[in-house]
Amino acid sequence: MARKKLGEVLRERGQISAEDLSKALDEQHRKVSLLGEVLLQRGIVGKANLVAALEETTRVPYVDATSTRIEADILKLIPRAVAVRLCVLPLSLDGHKLITVMAEPQNLHTIDELKFIAGKAISSRLGFRSEILTAIQTHYGGTVDIPEVASPAKVSSPERAEKVKVEFIAAGNRQSSRDAIKEFQEELQSEPSPAVRLVSEAIAAAVAKDASDIHIEPQANGLIVRMRLDGVLREIMNIPGDLQTSVISRVKILADMDIAERRKPQDGRIVVKVGAKQLDLRISTLPTHLGEKVVIRLLDPSAPRLRFSDLGMLPRECETLSNILEKPQGMLLVTGPTGSGKTTTLYAALHQLRSPSVNIVTVEDPVEYMLESINQVQVNTKAGLTFAKCLRSILRQDPNIIMVGEIRDGETAEIALKSAQTGHLVLTTVHTNDSIAAITRLLDLQIASFLIASSVTAIMSQRLVRKLCSCREQVAPTPEYVAQLLAHGIEDPGATMYAPVGCPACENSGYRGRVGVFEILVFDEQIRASIRSGCRPDELRTLTRVNGMKTIQEDALDKARAGLTTLAELQRVVPFEQSTVVRCHDCSRELAQTFLFCPYCGTKRRANIIDAPAFVPAGGGGDSV
Repeated sequence: MARKKLGEVLRERGQISAEDLSKALDEQHRKVSLLGEVLLQRGIVGKANLVAALEETTRVPYVDATSTRIEADILKLIPRAVAVRLCVLPLSLDGHKLITVMAEPQNLHTIDELKFIAGKAISSRLGFRSEILTAIQTHYGGTVDIPEVASPAKVSSPERAEKVKVEFIAAGNRQSSRDAIKEFQEELQSEPSPAVRLVSEAIAAAVAKDASDIHIEPQANGLIVRMRLDGVLREIMNIPGDLQTSVISRVKILADMDIAERRKPQDGRIVVKVGAKQLDLRISTLPTHLGEKVVIRLLDPSAPRLRFSDLGMLPRECETLSNILEKPQGMLLVTGPTGSGKTTTLYAALHQLRSPSVNIVTVEDPVEYMLESINQVQVNTKAGLTFAKCLRSILRQDPNIIMVGEIRDGETAEIALKSAQTGHLVLTTVHTNDSIAAITRLLDLQIASFLIASSVTAIMSQRLVRKLCSCREQVAPTPEYVAQLLAHGIEDPGATMYAPVGCPACENSGYRGRVGVFEILVFDEQIRASIRSGCRPDELRTLTRVNGMKTIQEDALDKARAGLTTLAELQRVVPFEQSTVVRCHDCSRELAQTFLFCPYCGTKRRANIIDAPAFVPAGGGGDSV
C-alpha cells in the first residue's frame, strides 16, 4: 500500500483546508523548502499535529534536537561543517549504529555520506531544520546562519550567461507534457524557483557558448554542471545538495519523463528557444550511486543544412565527394569514432541530394535532425523495428537514396551492400579508425569480399579538431613539428608555426570552434581487384597511397601548417601510428608492397628498399600497419 503524503494526512484529520494546502504548496515550490516547515512558519498547523502527521507519513520518530544532551565523543563523529551543510545532528550510539536527527531522514544520499564520514551505520530521526541548527550552535559552538535557499546569483558559477529569454516548447503531442511546459514557462516569467532558474540559466549558458552537451552530475555534496565545448568538458556551475532533487525533477518534467522512476534510465526530448535561436534538446537520465545523472544534447536544426566547405573540406575534397554523390548507385561509407561529425556529414550530403525528383528514405537511431521532403524512420527495437527490418521495408518503398544511421551487424551490412548493388545510392556509417579499417570491419561481419568490392563506391574517414582562436601567435617551429611534416611528405614546413594564446573570446583556451579533417578513399578497379583477391590491410593501404589518396594525417598536418589548428590538438584526436613506408632506392618515390620494379624510374626493387618508420608518436611506438 502506497504511503500517504503529508498534505493528505492533514486534510483527512481536518487540520488543514484544501485552500491553505494549495497556498503552502505554491510557497514550498517557490522556496524549495520542506512542506512541514512552510506550514509551521505560516501557523497553519500546530507543532504537535504536524509532528504526528510527519511521523505517520515518514514512519520515523520525531526528536526535539534543542532538548537533547550529547556527549563530546559523539559530536566528533560528524564534523561541524558537515552537520551544518547537511542539517544533521549526531545524538548517540546504539551498538554499531549512530543515531542522528535530520531535517530529511529519508534522504538516502545524505545517509550514505554520513555513513562514510562516521564509519558507522546511520539510524535517522526526524527533526525541524531550525531546531537542528539551533542545537548545532549550542553543542558545537560558534554562530550558525540558517542557509538561504540557493538562487542562481548565489550558485557557484564561474561562467554566467547574459540574461536572455528562454522559452520551452513541448516536442510531443501529449497534453500532460504541454501542461507541464506551460506551467514551467509561466513560473519562469513570474517568480521562478531556484530550480527553474538554474535549469534555464544552464541551457542559456550552453547555447551562448555553442556547447554540444550539458552534463548534470550528482556529487556527494550537490550537483556539478558541465558543458562540452568544442569536444572538451568544462565546469560551469555548482548546485547545492538541497536543490539536487528539484533540479533533476524539473529537467525530467520538461522532457515528459516519469519523475517517480529513479532506478531506470530514461530518454526524452524538448524544443527550446533561447533568444532568436531554436534548438532540439535530447535528454537522457542514468541512475548512479549518488543519484540520477542527466545529459542534455543540444541539436541545432541548421546543422544538416551545412555545405561541405563549412565542415572544413578543401575544394578538392568537396569536388570528390560531390562526384561520388552524383552516381546513381553505390555506397558511401563514413567512418570515425563517436563525436567525429559523421552524422552531420551525412545530413549535409542529404541536403545536397534533396530534390522533388528523388525519393530519399533514412533509418536512424534516433532521428537527430528533421529534414523536409525526406522520409525518416526511427529504429524501435522493443517493437521489433531494427535496422535490418527497416531496410527490408524501405526497399519496397521505391527509394532512390537510402541513409542508414549505422551498420551494427552483418545482416544490416549485407542488406545495405546489396541495396547499393541493385541500383540505390546508400549512405551509412561505421565505427573504425580509418578507411582501410572499414573494409576489415565489413570482412569481420562475414561480408563476402566480392560484395564489398562491387558495392562500395568510396569510404571517408573523419575527425573533428579544435580550431585556433584569432588570438593565435606565430612562433618558431619545433623539431617535432618539422619531423612530423617531413615524415608525411610535406617537404616545406615553413619558417613559423602557430600556437594558442588565449583570450576572453575563447575562454582563455586558445581554441574556438572545430574543423574537420578527412580521408577519402575512392574505389577504382585496382583497389576492387585487390579486395577480391584478399589483399592484406597494409598492402591495401600502400596501394591507396600510391594511387594518390591523401591520408587523414596528411590532411590534419596541412591544416596545422595553414594555422587552423595545432600539432598538440592533432595528436589528441587523430591516430598517428608507426608505419613502414616503401620507397624506391633511386628516385625515393613511394611504392606498393607488391611492386618488384619502380613504375616511375624502372629501377628493380632492392632488399633495403623499406625505409625507416614514417612517424613515431612521442612516448612510444604504436601498432605497425
